[in-house]
Amino acid sequence: MEPVLIVLVVLVVVAFIALIKTIQVIPQASAAIVERFGRYTRTLNAGLNIVVPFIDRVRNRIDLREQVVPFPPQPVITQDNLVVNIDTVIYYQVTDPRAATYEVASYIQAIEQLTVTTLRNIIGSMDLESTLTSREVINAGLRGVLDEATGKWGIRVNRVELKAIEPPTSIQDSMEKQMRADRDKRAAILTAEGQRQAQILKAEGEKQADVLRAEGEAQAAVLRADGEAAAIRTVFEAIHDGDADQKLLAYQYLQTLPELAKGDSNKLWIIPSEVGDALKGLGGAFTGLTGNGGANGGAVAAPSVPAAPATPAATQVPIDPAAGPRPVDIDKGAARPRVDPAREYRKIDPE
Repeated sequence: MEPVLIVLVVLVVVAFIALIKTIQVIPQASAAIVERFGRYTRTLNAGLNIVVPFIDRVRNRIDLREQVVPFPPQPVITQDNLVVNIDTVIYYQVTDPRAATYEVASYIQAIEQLTVTTLRNIIGSMDLESTLTSREVINAGLRGVLDEATGKWGIRVNRVELKAIEPPTSIQDSMEKQMRADRDKRAAILTAEGQRQAQILKAEGEKQADVLRAEGEAQAAVLRADGEAAAIRTVFEAIHDGDADQKLLAYQYLQTLPELAKGDSNKLWIIPSEVGDALKGLGGAFTGLTGNGGANGGAVAAPSVPAAPATPAATQVPIDPAAGPRPVDIDKGAARPRVDPAREYRKIDPE
């Protein structure tokens, strides 16, 4: 009984192992290569798959998702003989598991070496400044070469990115100094432009202010002149409407004369020669009134010229008819002298 039991146990174990090898479960976004006696038979897709145990063999499982592979920094020489270290990142995806398995031994290593050689070819035709400012051009060139080379391997390169471009330390210091100088230059230019604009705006503002001030003064002068003209016209019309005669004008002339003596600085008063004519006209008017007589036939007294308020130390000036108009020296605070319309005054030197 024991040998039979042993055989049965062995058969059960073999059957279990065969069942396990027959059923193959492939996860989503994966694929498996099946070989029969060492020869490619088919590709297993995601899901439940049946293979012949002990005859079919699953060689390897391939991930069909997009992969990201960073490559270590690679020294590259530019056209101007400068060594720069460039880090690259490759985004790729397996599109044909059979080609990725049988066309290339290790597609990751092949992509890395192809990236390094292509990068050296591209950077070798560019100087340092073009290398630092032409990342998109370098990425496009790498992607084109990798797509062409990896297409037969069943791999599609989606993107190629340059992580970093590191020039030598001495070049970095020189670039920093140049960048600092450029920034200082731009700052100085901007400062000068700001000062220039400020001065221009200030000058324009002062110009506009002067123009507006001049226009205001001109308008004020015009309005002032118009006001004076209107006042003179009003007085002139009032005089003509009132039909003023020679007597009133002479009286107003005499009333204006005392105004000439006002002020502390007036030491010498020149009496115009027209005063005599005005006084003669006023005297003739008063004489006519006296000769005509009053209503009752009596003599009418001529009205006297209002005398100035009495002030101390009035100066009396002798009258010489043959000497012509004479000035009257009036000290500060002295009373205005009486004026005789029938006589003329001559000029008196205050010394």
